[in-house]
Amino acid sequence: MAKPRPAPLRERDITRHIAREYYKEFDQLIESDVIIVGAGPSGLICAHDLAAMGFRTVLIEQSLALGGGFWSGGYLMNKATICEPANEILEEVGVPCKKIKECEGMYMVDPPHATGALIAAAYKGGAKIMNLTRVVDLILRNGGLLEGVVVNSTTAEMAGHDLIHVDPIALESKIVVDATGHDAVLVELLHKRNLYNKVPGNGAMWVARSEEEVMDRTGEVYPNCFVIGLAVAAVYGTPRMGPAFGSMLLSGRYGAELIKKKLKQE
Repeated sequence: MAKPRPAPLRERDITRHIAREYYKEFDQLIESDVIIVGAGPSGLICAHDLAAMGFRTVLIEQSLALGGGFWSGGYLMNKATICEPANEILEEVGVPCKKIKECEGMYMVDPPHATGALIAAAYKGGAKIMNLTRVVDLILRNGGLLEGVVVNSTTAEMAGHDLIHVDPIALESKIVVDATGHDAVLVELLHKRNLYNKVPGNGAMWVARSEEEVMDRTGEVYPNCFVIGLAVAAVYGTPRMGPAFGSMLLSGRYGAELIKKKLKQE
């Protein structure tokens, strides 16, 4: 058998076609139905579901890697817990979930496998993803109507405006979703504009109560602004949950259903 050899490539062609493809797609991201900020487990499954429903969905992540805190379990131990019925979401995207016999309703998963599968599912569903992109402000019109976000390169923002002053750009959408976890970035920006209360942050750990509260409070906190996942706990000051990820997935899916209802009403 002959040794396979890759086709010869010219450097100019690589650069040219990367640029062409990027800007062709970027033009489609400027106006969408839903912008989800934060590509952790709740943001990823919410993006998958909404895109699969046919809504133009853009998922924004400030880091290079997608997945948020789901790449590892607690204390650098590479296992994570999932409660019923969230295991069904992971099994749906091809992730094995090991049932723990000693604890009713508990499953164990390998976080890198689960995170990789959720990322793949978001792409397969049709979501468009912008990583290394940080939300720095909101688009607010007509007395506070939320109509999108203002973003900049994460690397430019990290360098600081004293060193690199780069103006941000605007992305419009009908709905904006805060899936930024502990920071609740979008709601904190609403507070900065005197449109919402200050984000209190998570309370002390109480896993069962936290997961319940996240599900009970997932939803619209300001016209056109929804909160899902751990951002819910931050906004309402409910307990933190640590390395239990069930309600993150369930909240992302439930949030997608609530958003679908609102968009359909329009």
